[in-house]
This record gives sequence, C-alpha cells and structure tokens, in this order.
Amino acid sequence: MTARIAVFIMAKAPRVGEVKTRLCPPLAPAEATELYRAFLLDKIEQVRGLRSAIPAIAYTPPEERAVFETLAPGVVLFPQEGEDLGARLANSFDALLRSGYTGALAVDSDTPTLPPEYLEHALAAVAEPDVDLVLGPSEDGGYYLIGLRRPCRDLFEAMAWSTPAVLPETIRRARAKGLRIALLPSWFDVDTAEEMERLRRDLETADGSAPRHTRSFLKARAEDARLSETPWTTLTTRSWNYLGLDQSSPISMWSSTGGFSSCSAQPVTP
Repeated sequence: MTARIAVFIMAKAPRVGEVKTRLCPPLAPAEATELYRAFLLDKIEQVRGLRSAIPAIAYTPPEERAVFETLAPGVVLFPQEGEDLGARLANSFDALLRSGYTGALAVDSDTPTLPPEYLEHALAAVAEPDVDLVLGPSEDGGYYLIGLRRPCRDLFEAMAWSTPAVLPETIRRARAKGLRIALLPSWFDVDTAEEMERLRRDLETADGSAPRHTRSFLKARAEDARLSETPWTTLTTRSWNYLGLDQSSPISMWSSTGGFSSCSAQPVTP
C-alpha cells in the first residue's frame, strides 16, 4: 500500500501587526506582513512540488479559512487548536494521524531558501519503519520540520518555545521514550534583521527563480530604497518618459521651503 503522508505548514493569517513583528524595524508592519505572505506563498509552492506528499495547512485564526482557500486552492486545510504552539502542533498531528495518514510532517513558513531535497529526505525517512521521529534542526536551536508516524504529545507539552532549548529538549524526550530519530541537515529561518540580510545576500548569488515571491518582495524593496536616494529635484530618464514629457520641459515641483516652483528636467540615467 502506498504511504499517505501529509506535509502541513503551520501558518498564521497575514495580518498587519501579527506576523514577523521581530522584523519591525527595519520593516514597517505592513512590509513585514507582505514579506510573511511571500514566505507563505513560496512554502506552499515548495510543498506542492513534493512527490508522493499531500500538502496541507494548519491555519490560525479559525475564522480566516477563506484567506487560505485563496492563497492555497485545493490544499487540505484545517484550523489549529490549542492555547500555545505545543498544543497546536500536538493537536494537528493527532488530527492527521488519526484520520488515516501513515505519516505527517510539520514545516514552518520561515525558511524560504530551504533546499527542496531536505523535504524529500524527510518524506523518505518518515516512511521508514525503523524511524519514529524526523527533525530538521534550525540554526537558532529550534527546528524547521518535525515528522511523526504516531502521535506523541510528550514532545510538545511544556516546551520553552522560541528558545535554543527546543531542539535538544525534544531529542532528550524522544530518547527517553525510546524513539528512533532521523536528523536532517540544519538550516536557518528568517526572524531577525540579520537573518533577512543573510537571505538577501544568499538570493543575490543563488541560481534559479525560487523562492519567487520572496525574491519579488526583496527586489521591490531594494528598488524603493534606490529611488528614495534619488534627489527629489530630479527625475530619472525612465520616469520622464513615463510621464510623456520632453526632457527639456519645465515642471512644477514641491519645495518644503518655498511651495511649488518651476524647474527644468535634469534627467538621471538609472
């Protein structure tokens, strides 16, 4: 019988002020929300591309189902349940594994550059009869992926989430229960300004177009930053042409000291 393995993304609705708040600053809350949405869309595409996996999203809050139906049409959706991350993870695994899936992998949405082969390795590992637990370690001491073939609430309860203790404590608990563990290579997630800068540098030198939504966000932000450094009394040649004006045409421009004044264009080649 072919294994039915669900790969589910733990996701929040992209609401301003509720996602990626540790990136504010340097991002404004609306920008952080846009970046989170890009991360989420890229992770949905990555999970959809997995062979022999059933993509799913465990979403919160429950009333935002329509948002995820739009973001991920055709993907299995179910609401997160529980007071904290541990309860929500435990309940999500319970819901999937008790409904007929032979295995389940939970992934975060904060690793846009995670190599897809890591997820393929996780899928293969969780299907092995001599593996009980699959972990993808994060460089910050947590994990970007956890996979099980049987529910195990002890791995999630009373955990010091968002601390470097998460991964070692999870491994300690698993070994105490006699679980056989498969470890994936470590990777970094993007929660801080330093990690966002690392992401930007990595994508500058990486081949291919993925993660395309994240790339698009960073490119647009870089362009905005470049334009904000252009002297406000000049227009680029491209902008001048866009306005349909001759480059020698006068134009009224706002001055904070003297109101509107007439000046000639001083095109700047980008």
